[in-house]
Amino acid sequence: MTEKNKKPQESPCIQGVECNVQNCVYNDGKRYCRADQIKVGPDYAVSFTETACATFKNKL
Repeated sequence: MTEKNKKPQESPCIQGVECNVQNCVYNDGKRYCRADQIKVGPDYAVSFTETACATFKNKL
């Protein structure tokens, strides 16, 4: 299987990254992230309340 066709669920969990967003394709169903990497933004955030996971992809 090529990297382009790789399903998010096949990646190992990112150690120490907990995800409670059940409708994200990278959530393993047990609260952990299976994305290859994560991006947190936006650039102008000055506190944690202004940040969000920019890697999020909604399950269809």
